[in-house]
Amino acid sequence: MYRIVFITGGIGSGKSLVCSFLASRGVPVYDSDAAVKDLYDRSPELVTAVGAVVGVPLTGQDGRLDRKALAKAVFADKALLEEVEAIVHPAVLDDFMRWRESVKGEWCGFGKVPFVVMESALVLEKPLFDGVADRVVLVDAPESVRVARAMVRDGVSEEAVRARIASQPAGNRHVDAVIVNDGSVEALEAEVERVFADLF
Repeated sequence: MYRIVFITGGIGSGKSLVCSFLASRGVPVYDSDAAVKDLYDRSPELVTAVGAVVGVPLTGQDGRLDRKALAKAVFADKALLEEVEAIVHPAVLDDFMRWRESVKGEWCGFGKVPFVVMESALVLEKPLFDGVADRVVLVDAPESVRVARAMVRDGVSEEAVRARIASQPAGNRHVDAVIVNDGSVEALEAEVERVFADLF
């Protein structure tokens, strides 16, 4: 059975780039953000359950989740957001575990211990994920670097990025390794090689 590694970090930290390095080496990577979108698209029951909590219609004319309507409903309402997350996060974790069971093929990643990765910004602050991973790796960078990256990537203002950073507390749970991404792409790849060579 493949072991589990969580890769986490705030906006602009570079966790997706780290995951792309791992994927290029044959490590199976589960993108939790993409998984949430997919779950909404293929699970009308999930959309219905979330809609019941939010209290407003959440489906568009095509019958799929209207993501803008959901975002508007939970914006600045932390309690409502937590109610929605209490429905969505267990569904994501169940989906991840099923996905992990389905992973097959020859191991060609780092070292001798096969592992899969879940990429998620939230695992350090959500007790649901405690004890799930065999290892947790935090990708980090100075806030000024993260802000600049996110502004370029998303085409948004500095104020918008800083607001998103403020809404994503880093959490204070245990991590097994920290990858500092404050230099070149080549330096980051070398750091990934170093960390994952000795992670297990």
